[in-house]
Amino acid sequence: MGGPPLLSLPCRLLAVLLFLLCLQDFYKFDDIIVCSFAMVDQITEEKENALMPDISPSSAPQPFLPLLAPSPMATPFFNSSIPKLSGQCILNFSAVDSLISTTAVDCWTSFAPFLANVICCPQFQATLIILIGQSSKETGMLALDSTHANHCLSDIQQILGSQGANSDLQEICSVHPSNLSEGSCPVSDIDGFESVVDSSQLLTACGKVDPVNECCSKICQNAILEAARKLALRDGGLMTSMAINNTLIQHSSKIDSCRNIVLRWLSSRLDPSSAKQVLRRLSNCNVNGVCPLDFPDTKGVAKNCGNEIKNDTACCHAMENYVSHLQKQSFITNLQSLGCASLLGLKLQEMNVSTNIYSLCQISLKDFSLQVGTQESGCLLPSLPSDATFDPSSGISFTCDLNDNIAAPWPSASQASSSACNKSVNYPSLPAATSSQLGLIGADMKLAMVFSLSLLLIMLL
Repeated sequence: MGGPPLLSLPCRLLAVLLFLLCLQDFYKFDDIIVCSFAMVDQITEEKENALMPDISPSSAPQPFLPLLAPSPMATPFFNSSIPKLSGQCILNFSAVDSLISTTAVDCWTSFAPFLANVICCPQFQATLIILIGQSSKETGMLALDSTHANHCLSDIQQILGSQGANSDLQEICSVHPSNLSEGSCPVSDIDGFESVVDSSQLLTACGKVDPVNECCSKICQNAILEAARKLALRDGGLMTSMAINNTLIQHSSKIDSCRNIVLRWLSSRLDPSSAKQVLRRLSNCNVNGVCPLDFPDTKGVAKNCGNEIKNDTACCHAMENYVSHLQKQSFITNLQSLGCASLLGLKLQEMNVSTNIYSLCQISLKDFSLQVGTQESGCLLPSLPSDATFDPSSGISFTCDLNDNIAAPWPSASQASSSACNKSVNYPSLPAATSSQLGLIGADMKLAMVFSLSLLLIMLL
């Protein structure tokens, strides 16, 4: 096949040298070369266009070119260290070795802040629950006292950090030693738990969680809530509150504490892999139900787009500038993007923006997620639980659900009070998705983002 002539060896070496010099603008060289997505904002538009492929709305997406990778000339990607443990933690870390390794990758140092809401923190919290649950087989306890909780949380952070995880996970995921204790729940041991809760009924409801229907049917969630109520009533302290207002009980700190006890017991009766699947599917009901983005003041958009739009260009410029602030925050799922688009649309409508400016300004659902490079490179994560993966040769990767440019839906007046569970549509991340509005997968076009500096060097050569 024809093509441009290959560069001579001196030219190849010069191209590599120039490329490495350019990388200094946005790569941090350490033991390994790691580029955080936060640094994407520093890359000029010219560099973005050079690094990112041209993705046409009429064609299937192509693999992204690398933005994160180990240096071919550096030490191995995982520069593992020996964790400094307290020696005071009674938990059996070896029982969840595989989960810890997965959590370290999911919460990889550069990615953790941007994957926190969807991947990192749900996995970190599930690992803590399963760790206590599995250890309870030996200790008989479903909670730690305050002293052991401090030591154990410090130790798990040390272990994860030694495998490449972010050193600020406790802050990123708002995890405290109290999350490992019994809190205000009056029951914290297995014998006490099983004397109060119908364990067989709980296992039947939660042994397997339907990834599609659980968020609406709440079969397992209701069983967990009922078990938590029974534990909370063990000392009779909530009886009066229950008679007065059942809703207050569901959100009380005692119910929340007992819910954690229920999850730990459930994790003790399942193998770690099955327990992880159950916990991640349950957590995703909450993840997909809330837009995690912080919305700046919309006055600028309202000024240029409110009432009758006098200048389409000025309106769209204001809208694109506003959306650019959202694109610096975090990766979100395809279902979260629908919620975020609806929430922003309703905020704008309250500011007298009646025109569908999503359509006018060609705002897509991907515009609400963190941008990898150009506008066509936004990543929407699957709405079902997923993990990042590690490969020694290509580094950290995760999967984006992409179907070119799905237009962001402008909310209708009745959308504010509607619930996804009341609509006869399928979730967009499933192969069976058929709704034109929610069909984010379409022909199941999934794009695995694999970052490899060595691949880019090969292309230059």
